[in-house]
Amino acid sequence: MSTDLEIARAASPRPILEVAAELGLEPGELRLYGDDIAKISPSVLRGPRRRPGEGRLILVSAITPTAAGEGKTTTSIGLAVGPQQITDVRL
Repeated sequence: MSTDLEIARAASPRPILEVAAELGLEPGELRLYGDDIAKISPSVLRGPRRRPGEGRLILVSAITPTAAGEGKTTTSIGLAVGPQQITDVRL
């Protein structure tokens, strides 16, 4: 079985614009941070869903913690609780 480090070293990231195009996103809807990282404009969330079916997963793979130590766990909790607070809908 491969170690996490071996798997990470064997991976080759795809250009973020290629991934975004597959999701139906336009380059103007992204804030690019190099070739493989981007933030999606909040306006995208207000528009219609671009792919069929229900959304099922938000992956929080890495984040640089703040000075207060907030990182992946805090972000994940915010992503789970935030929509409930806004719409009062349970995920």
